[in-house]
Amino acid sequence: MMNQNNPTSAVIANEFLVFTLGREEYGIDILKVQEIRGYEAVTRIANTPDFIKGVINLRGEIVPIVDLRVRFHQGDIRYDEFTVVIILHLVGRLVGIVVDGVSDVLTLTPAQIRPVPDFAATLDTHYLMGLGTVDQRLLILVDIERLVKSEDMALIEKTVTE
Repeated sequence: MMNQNNPTSAVIANEFLVFTLGREEYGIDILKVQEIRGYEAVTRIANTPDFIKGVINLRGEIVPIVDLRVRFHQGDIRYDEFTVVIILHLVGRLVGIVVDGVSDVLTLTPAQIRPVPDFAATLDTHYLMGLGTVDQRLLILVDIERLVKSEDMALIEKTVTE
């Protein structure tokens, strides 16, 4: 049974920035991406969840940094010369996400995007747009605005304004 929250027809974007978390490849709408930067030290903010690493000053704008590896409960998280921050424009503000690496930009046709399988009700997949297939590659397509939920954005906004 397919997940009814994420019909393939809802996928409007067809260009995806491909990034890696561990051994998995993910794709996000390229139109949400403002820039890609190497990881740099962040200013930690007290009493924030572990996945909010802190903030950086990006040309005078305070940008919260969310580590998707922590968010997805990945083990063995390292910060090295290959660690990347993708600066995104989400819900009217800039947010950075930490990933293991960025590989390329892919254009996917609707025929290359499969619906998300319906997992058990205990597994939260509301932020998945579908699965992209290119040759032997399988990309997990993420609706980044759904992933960074409104509660998270409120927490991030509170963190930045304090």
